[in-house]
Amino acid sequence: MIEQQGQARGEVAKSPHWKEIRNMSYIWTYTLVPVGMAMIAAVVAVNLSPGPVLVSAIQHFAAGVVFAAAAGELLPDVMHGNSPAATFVGGSIGVGVMLLVRQLEAVIKGPAGLITMIGIDVLVDGLVLGIAFVAGAQAGLLLTVALTLEVVFLGLALVTELTDANWGRFRIVAVTGALMLLLPVGAVLATPIATMPDVIVTGFLAFGLIALLYLVTEELLVEAHETPDRPWVTAMFFAGFLLLLLLEEALA
Repeated sequence: MIEQQGQARGEVAKSPHWKEIRNMSYIWTYTLVPVGMAMIAAVVAVNLSPGPVLVSAIQHFAAGVVFAAAAGELLPDVMHGNSPAATFVGGSIGVGVMLLVRQLEAVIKGPAGLITMIGIDVLVDGLVLGIAFVAGAQAGLLLTVALTLEVVFLGLALVTELTDANWGRFRIVAVTGALMLLLPVGAVLATPIATMPDVIVTGFLAFGLIALLYLVTEELLVEAHETPDRPWVTAMFFAGFLLLLLLEEALA
């Protein structure tokens, strides 16, 4: 099964469309989709504040989609890299960076802290998205879907926090938009990876895999469980997971 997935990715990589993506010259344009959706969510949220149950449901759904993207797209590519050393180094760096981000969350408090943390999250998301396109066109497109939901959640979290701090609506939307622009910046920073040796690419893929797993287990689900669970809300995780699997099969 894994071997067939690897062959399928190889076929995608040889297609004319993949050659265009492989140039990495316009990968950043794919980030405009999540940026636009996050902005729309922010505009809606400053006017119609979503309830905690709805936010929890979105978090569960986004976690399922991101987890499916990590397990179905990045993990097989890391395994096909056949470089345990690169996987260990890249994964270890990923763990270190994510733990550093967690420490910063404990140090920086209030709106400034949340703005800083969301800025780092969005930048890392852009970097991971760029890395995913290095792995394959399909991986990049599916991760675009997953990260769109994730940045929408980040936008909602930021709007809620800044509204509680009595920020004005225009200011909230402007700050949210500025932070979301870090997504294409991260994708551009990943551009040179496409020209690097396969062993280094494997290390970056391992880094991206760890970053996504941290996002699911230590951010989305942890915050989602701050609201008492309801059966249908919990089911949203599996709905998101299955949706991305079906989308992956449809693209294959």
